[in-house]
Amino acid sequence: MPIIHIDNKPYEVKEGKNLLEACLSLGLNLPYFCWHPALGAVGACRQCAVKVFKDEEDKKGRIIMSCMEPVKDQLRLSVDDTDARNFREHVIGWLMTNHPHDCAVCDEGGSCHLQDMTVMTGHSYRDYHFTKRTYNNQYLGPFLNHEMNRCIQCYRCVRFYKDFAGGKDLDVFAAHNHVYFGRQEEGTLESEFSGNLAEICPTGVFTDKTLKQHYTRKWDLTSAASVCQGCGLGCNILAGERYGAVRQITNRFNGAVNGYFLCDRGRYGYEFVNSGQRIKTPMVYHGPADKANGIPVLQHVHQRMKPGKTIGIGSPRASLESNAVLKELVGEENFYLGVSSADHDLVSLSLKILEQGPVRSASLQEAAAADVVLILGEDVTNTAPMLALSVRQAVRRIPVEDVINHIHMPAWQDAAVREAVQDSKGPLYILNVQETKLDELAKGAYHTAPDNIARIGFGVSHLLSSKMPEVKGMSEQGKAIAAEIAGVLKAAKNPLIIAGYGGGSEAIIKAAANVSWALRDLGIDAMLTYTVPECNSVGLEMLGGHRLDSAVDRALNNEVDTVIILENDLYRRLNQHRAEKFFGKVKDVILLDHLYNPTAEKATIILPAGTFAESDGTLVNNEGRAQRFFQVFAPDSAVQESWRWLLEIADINGHATLSGLQHLDDVVSHIAHAYKKFEGIDKLAPHADFRIAGQKVPREPHRFSGRTAMQANVNVSEPRPPQDPDTALSFTMEGYRGEPPSSMIPFFWAPGWNSVQSVNKFQVETGGPLHDGNPGKRLIEPHANGQTPFYTEVPEPFLPLKEHLLLVPLYHIFGSEELSVHTPGIAERIPAPYIMLHSEDAQRLQVTAGYLLHFTDNGHQYTLPVIINDTLQEGVAGIPVGLPGMQISEAPQLIKV
Repeated sequence: MPIIHIDNKPYEVKEGKNLLEACLSLGLNLPYFCWHPALGAVGACRQCAVKVFKDEEDKKGRIIMSCMEPVKDQLRLSVDDTDARNFREHVIGWLMTNHPHDCAVCDEGGSCHLQDMTVMTGHSYRDYHFTKRTYNNQYLGPFLNHEMNRCIQCYRCVRFYKDFAGGKDLDVFAAHNHVYFGRQEEGTLESEFSGNLAEICPTGVFTDKTLKQHYTRKWDLTSAASVCQGCGLGCNILAGERYGAVRQITNRFNGAVNGYFLCDRGRYGYEFVNSGQRIKTPMVYHGPADKANGIPVLQHVHQRMKPGKTIGIGSPRASLESNAVLKELVGEENFYLGVSSADHDLVSLSLKILEQGPVRSASLQEAAAADVVLILGEDVTNTAPMLALSVRQAVRRIPVEDVINHIHMPAWQDAAVREAVQDSKGPLYILNVQETKLDELAKGAYHTAPDNIARIGFGVSHLLSSKMPEVKGMSEQGKAIAAEIAGVLKAAKNPLIIAGYGGGSEAIIKAAANVSWALRDLGIDAMLTYTVPECNSVGLEMLGGHRLDSAVDRALNNEVDTVIILENDLYRRLNQHRAEKFFGKVKDVILLDHLYNPTAEKATIILPAGTFAESDGTLVNNEGRAQRFFQVFAPDSAVQESWRWLLEIADINGHATLSGLQHLDDVVSHIAHAYKKFEGIDKLAPHADFRIAGQKVPREPHRFSGRTAMQANVNVSEPRPPQDPDTALSFTMEGYRGEPPSSMIPFFWAPGWNSVQSVNKFQVETGGPLHDGNPGKRLIEPHANGQTPFYTEVPEPFLPLKEHLLLVPLYHIFGSEELSVHTPGIAERIPAPYIMLHSEDAQRLQVTAGYLLHFTDNGHQYTLPVIINDTLQEGVAGIPVGLPGMQISEAPQLIKV
């Protein structure tokens, strides 16, 4: 490893880095603006100046920008040199020439990278006393606030938005000292990753509009490490609370999962925690009271739990702990997975393939390192958004590596690398029912029915391995597509195959497995990623249980009197008529949930369950990574974790196994010992008795203010802070002020680094893993020497049928997920219900765009407005899943019209 000398001290550094990265990795404070560990360097801000010397005899040296200078063995430089310090101070003085100095009212005030760097350079007084340049700000949609006057022209925003995330409606305009970053005309930013601008921007140009509506200083937030509830990828987040409401979600760095970024659904979909639809009081027969008719609510529950006549229905959005305790409470024979038949079949099959097969399930960061990507039947931008961001990075990998190898240019030299790469892209192939946002990057994008997608996938696997039988009756176009894809995959080193629930087809999932297994047989280190519908879909399937339809059948056969429903709306899992029959047959419905929904209307007893912000627990993401989330704040109502309610129910019922469990550690330890699949989850985070220097880890930063005054409208005496018996975190600002274990970091802060950029102080190296390792534990590893038999049942080709349409599911990042729709900003971007048709089908049915189409699905009548999209195959109709006001319809399914 190279040795460089910084201010006459030798340091061993990693090869291939620039000097700025090396200095930051060594813990040195060197100011910067335009550089970002995920974006590389462009040398735009001139803030990271250092002085380098030819040799030990050179006393004069020269000023260079450290972000643009590669590490070289025996390089000598000075960070503290007077000329370098003066240069940096003058640079920030120039950058501040037109800055409004409105820190007191800026949302970033006190957590601003510009403030930190200004202090770090020693710039204290303004030299400019004339009229400042000003701009008009733009409306950019419900997520971001725009204040262009604060801009310092670092170019980070457009580099992330355009170059990294592929957005097209944000750009830089004008030149010189009149640069403007915004849209050509004001309007909602279209990218699904626009919210990252609030963290990418080192000043207050782009700020979180939802936080601005609450106006809370970031240092006044009570925060905790958490896991996003928005999809099955398990992105790490930091949730911040003030006055009993969640005020902001920010990214929590995890080098194996989401890295530095989040999608907009994950960042802004938190308002369901603050919704007016929250359940905060126990209810008996729809009457609020802790006691109904003088009887405690848990006694009512006890009276209704009849042996042999009580069942439990779990949930893929509830924690592993809550599902496991419910299963133990009602007994294995009475526990049912609270998912639709289609979701259960798809997730169960995906899990079986990952557990028994020889191919590794890719993390988000591993997916970004793939050299070839094949997507089968999945619109990942809408079903797993951050996976789409990983695919965008994977597409750049081969062209960038070619530049690095042939021109000998380092990867961090971002502007030069992009100039050399131009529009070159690595191989990406997409087979989906309709066009996707990633199609523009694809070497080949093909649109057809799910069964035809599966057939092409099977065809690819046959060309890769003779163990797979030939697909008979494939069209010439299908053969050509399969041959092209197979040829590219054979030449790959780390190909990635993506499929999942979005296509609604088991055949597609099997085809994806076949392709990855065939590549493995060839000695190619293939990766396989399956998307899943919800945050704990995999954890629920690993826990195991019976099908939801079996619970309905038992009720219809008068075998069920009482059902305990865990954080679930069965009207999203069953069609309305079947759900009505189920509730009509069950005498008592005990619901544990946090939002009123159609299922709550059928409940005889409701227990207020905590959201992710009011709970501790474990989730398992799509790759099988178990991750812990922590309670952000203690609610001031009867709300508590579902698993805690269930333990109290077990206690009042005298349940032998559960009666000894009281706290989170007890439950987690019980699961880890009772289920071999979950071995090791009790080590995901330190136990509740963990202390550093005898102290807990504070959820509030040491600058937290107003602790007493916050409750002055209730009591002028300072109340005792809530106690946390379940974790090593405290609900106060008192506690250990050093760095806690990575799994429980509640906020990122370091001396002199008040902004989100302080994460570099928590990493082994800039952009590398956290000091204590990346949080989480993979529970699923491939059987390297195992050999799962290839799937050989190839579906028949789909051909349009007269007077029929094949319904296929379509998903939307804004609208298809159950909880985020309660956020006003996301609700603003939800499309209205529709049915999507090919123009030939619309003509045949004598309808045009906007007209209402009537059709029947399993005896249920539907009426939906028509959208025309000719990327659909003729005979196929797309129907959105999960949109508010949209009744459930099974898809894929052939219907008569």
